[in-house]
Amino acid sequence: MNRIGSAFRVMVMGALVGAAGCAPTMPTARQEASAGAIRAAEEVGAPRVPQAALHLQLAKEQSERAKQLISSGDKDGANALLMRAESDAELAVALVREDNERAAATQAVDNVKQLQKSIQ
Repeated sequence: MNRIGSAFRVMVMGALVGAAGCAPTMPTARQEASAGAIRAAEEVGAPRVPQAALHLQLAKEQSERAKQLISSGDKDGANALLMRAESDAELAVALVREDNERAAATQAVDNVKQLQKSIQ
């Protein structure tokens, strides 16, 4: 029994040490993901689409605030903000794509109308 108890304690301690070792890297991985989403939003043109620009700005602000929280040791708060930053940046990308698709659809409708006029 004593050997089983010792083995159990060693396993529990190993799991705790492993979890503690992973905790500091979580904000870093989350930071990389949100930074990548922000770069993607910038590259697709979020600053030129008003709604997308708003969400891009929110993502940048949340990312900056998360850095402050990491420095102060609030990793949980930082993770939450980084998730929000990533989501806002992804929303900015979606809004740019929607804007591009809307513009293409409007152009297609205009082309059809112009063709219809030329046929008549």
